Amino acid sequence: MRVIAGQLRGSVIRAPATGVVRPTYDRVRESVFSIIEPLLEGAAVLDLFAGSGSLGIESLSRGSSRATFIEMDTRVLSVVRENVERLGLAGLCRLIGGDALNVLKRAVPGGPFDIAFVDPPYSSGLALRALDLLAISGNLADEAIVVVERASSDTLPEVVGRLDLFRSKKYGSTAVDFYETRA
Repeated sequence: MRVIAGQLRGSVIRAPATGVVRPTYDRVRESVFSIIEPLLEGAAVLDLFAGSGSLGIESLSRGSSRATFIEMDTRVLSVVRENVERLGLAGLCRLIGGDALNVLKRAVPGGPFDIAFVDPPYSSGLALRALDLLAISGNLADEAIVVVERASSDTLPEVVGRLDLFRSKKYGSTAVDFYETRA
């Protein structure tokens, strides 16, 4: 897997070999980032259920100022650490090991966040629970965007607390929902 665009374009992002991580397909990442590109410059990014860290790393490559990665599996988190260190991004990143839902119950270091990526295991119910916590936690900046990757067979509500769905796209068995915060 490679960084698609920005200052790190073409750089390799190593995926964990655990078999439990489902990296975001390049075409999905490319589409997501074409939608949020204007919001990336200087943005604080939260990458929940980080996996390889590809979404946060892509954000940094395209101009985000900092990224916080949350991942429960310590083996997977060590791969994220290796990726950000190898790419020279360690000074812009925070890595937090632990259950994303528990971490969201308090102020997450590096926040409030302008962009949050929510990419849990498909059909786990974790996406909605993460949206619920993001909506009430104070971890999102005003006018923040939350990008949720899910199985296209799953559905999420149009409104979750102060988060309003403004766009949804399907890519075969994957769907991506875009929420924005309401004042």
